[in-house]
Amino acid sequence: MITFRLSTHSGVPPYLQIVQQVKQAIRLGILLEGDQLPTVKEVVSMIAINPNTVFKAYRELEMLGLVEGRTGSGTFVSGRPAGPPPEIQKAVANSLVNWINEAKKAGLDEESIEALINSALHNTRREKK
Repeated sequence: MITFRLSTHSGVPPYLQIVQQVKQAIRLGILLEGDQLPTVKEVVSMIAINPNTVFKAYRELEMLGLVEGRTGSGTFVSGRPAGPPPEIQKAVANSLVNWINEAKKAGLDEESIEALINSALHNTRREKK
């Protein structure tokens, strides 16, 4: 089962943080088709959030075709976001973890690492144009 975490400092609305976490869990194979998401009541007690926020996140995930609500049963994973399969994403994630560990050994702090990653992403977006 997925455990949600909310960041009050990210500037991202709580419902979108839940959506992003579910999408990421599906991408990485943590959640598979047929797996049940926590109930709204469980999420509310897990992260002290308004139930309507959880409902909004689950509705968004349904509109994206990633989950389906089953009356009386709960909400279940029903699809995957576009992109490579979980095995490939896990391999890339492992490579990134290794790179981050090397960057830390070289003396970079998390803020510097984030800046490098964001800069690299920005540069690759510019190269595509």
